[in-house]
Amino acid sequence: MHKFFSAIVVVLLCIMGAILFYLPWTGIWERNWFLVHYPYLMRIFLHPSVRGAVSGLGILDIFLAVSMIGPDSGPSTASRAGPR
Repeated sequence: MHKFFSAIVVVLLCIMGAILFYLPWTGIWERNWFLVHYPYLMRIFLHPSVRGAVSGLGILDIFLAVSMIGPDSGPSTASRAGPR
């Protein structure tokens, strides 16, 4: 069951990372609810640095998902000292 939940987390992180990577550069980002109701936020949200930071979070999510794929690195039994 643990592997199933890990697989779900990896898939969700990949999807969320792809959305965060792509969304700030689309028209959806420019026509969202916050910018309509709070126009003073437009200067902040539409700045390329903020868009780049959100895209960077998306890339970090994808890297985290890729790093979760692989063998389990549980506690090693060779590192424990045996009785004397």
